[in-house]
Amino acid sequence: MKIVFLDRKSIGEDIDLAGFEKFGQVITYDYSTVEEAAERTVDADIIVLNKVPVNKDTIGNAKNLKLVCVTATGTNNLDKDYLASRKIEWRNVAGYSTEAVAQHTFALLFYLMEHLNYYDQYVKSEKYVDDKMFTHFENKFHELSGMTWGIIGLGAIGKRVAQIAQCFGANVIYYSTSGKNHENDYKEVDFEHLLTQSDIVSIHAPLNDNTMHLIDMKALSKMKENAILINVGRGPIIVEKDLAQALDDDLIAGAGLDVLDIEPMSQDNPLRNIKDSNKLLITPHIAWAAVEARQRLMKIIEGQVKEYLDSVEE
Repeated sequence: MKIVFLDRKSIGEDIDLAGFEKFGQVITYDYSTVEEAAERTVDADIIVLNKVPVNKDTIGNAKNLKLVCVTATGTNNLDKDYLASRKIEWRNVAGYSTEAVAQHTFALLFYLMEHLNYYDQYVKSEKYVDDKMFTHFENKFHELSGMTWGIIGLGAIGKRVAQIAQCFGANVIYYSTSGKNHENDYKEVDFEHLLTQSDIVSIHAPLNDNTMHLIDMKALSKMKENAILINVGRGPIIVEKDLAQALDDDLIAGAGLDVLDIEPMSQDNPLRNIKDSNKLLITPHIAWAAVEARQRLMKIIEGQVKEYLDSVEE
């Protein structure tokens, strides 16, 4: 059995893959282009990947291929019709990063809400040294308790964020982008109500026809001027040029993003021009990447490989 990891660095070199060696030969590549993937999968039985496209171009000559494992929840990079035509099975992983993404949601929020960049720079610039007063509150901030937190997408991560927000005393409302998630513990509202009433709006929805460009200028214009927008879902849910304009025009107070329309960030991304970290905080798609989450992810993948191999041996 030959197992090929096509973009091993996408899960981190600190994550031990020794557990896969019990299944057979393990070959790893840091990254793979479409052309390289086509060569590297020729005699693979199982391939493990994150973002590499899986279609006729990349696996057309992979005559032994039986299983494709995606080290993520999203499977937009898989041509599932082609896989089905070849009777090649595929697996993805859900639920491994709920705690990590929820934690990062609050990290983004508090950085912006409490103006931590401003206060950090105030101290580091030595303005606080021998200052006249023991405190400094030039940039005012408020308690999360009593604020309205609007959640877009009440799946596992959205629910976890809602639970934590309630612990801080926030009033949680939500909008289900699919219309299928209903939760009695929180108030379900329509999209416009969520935008107009929320002090914080956080996005935890998948990218699909219902969410593509959901947050555009029309939506941003309905939000409160003091509102903070958090996106740990998918980048294209927000129209980035509209968000850049909204931040420039002070239509909202700030935005914390862990996902972008194109990743890594493209040269022409309009958000590149906003250098004020008090208004905009962007992290490079790391919300999911806590060490424990990545370890959990690969243990699940390892279990999927074992389950598949056990099933074909029966």
